[in-house]
Amino acid sequence: MDERTKQLLALGREHYEKRELEKAEPYLRQVMERPEARFADVHNMMGVIHHDAGRLDAAQAMFEEALAINPNYTEAALNLAVTYNDLGRYDEAKKIYQAALAKGADSPGKLDPFVKGKIANLHAEVAQAYIDVGMIADAKHELRKAVLLCPTFADLRLRLANLYRQSGDLDAAKFELEEAVASRPRYVPAWVALGVTMLAKGDGGAAIKAWEHAIEIEPDHKAAQMYLRMAKASPTS
Repeated sequence: MDERTKQLLALGREHYEKRELEKAEPYLRQVMERPEARFADVHNMMGVIHHDAGRLDAAQAMFEEALAINPNYTEAALNLAVTYNDLGRYDEAKKIYQAALAKGADSPGKLDPFVKGKIANLHAEVAQAYIDVGMIADAKHELRKAVLLCPTFADLRLRLANLYRQSGDLDAAKFELEEAVASRPRYVPAWVALGVTMLAKGDGGAAIKAWEHAIEIEPDHKAAQMYLRMAKASPTS
């Protein structure tokens, strides 16, 4: 690597690490334009920059290229899974995540479940901080990271689903809630939220089934009882 490339790369990384993404982008672009410089982490950083700017197709291309350069690049795999999820490609997101886990299982530096849980909860705390100041898109991004680390944490999926529903993305909310009850079938809050989501999608029958299931698990659940009574009293149910 020549000195100019080293300088550009150092400046790009410095701004990126400070979350000065707009300043990092031109330096990283110049690095990518140099034919001798093909770095997985540069493509990953550019993917994050594109994702942050809402350029999801460009972000996808960058993360895929990062993985083409280094198939064991776990961070790029997780970022690609997040991007697929944002694009509504939920099955592909799950496959990428599972592949990253499988590669990590053979790695001496893999994270144990306890550490993953701690990191996931930290992402959830950051998400709540974003929610508190109205930065919902950033909150969703943090919760997606948490869910990708700990996909069986039904409470994290519920929180993410609630944000999706509030943002009008009912299909994404439904997906997260179905995954939540698949991993934790007796988690009543997810069943209740699934009923609310299905009702918002115009499927009163599915909503009633979800609330009935919630009441089977917890007969005294007030919200489920109330929603069920209202749904059954509605002439469209």
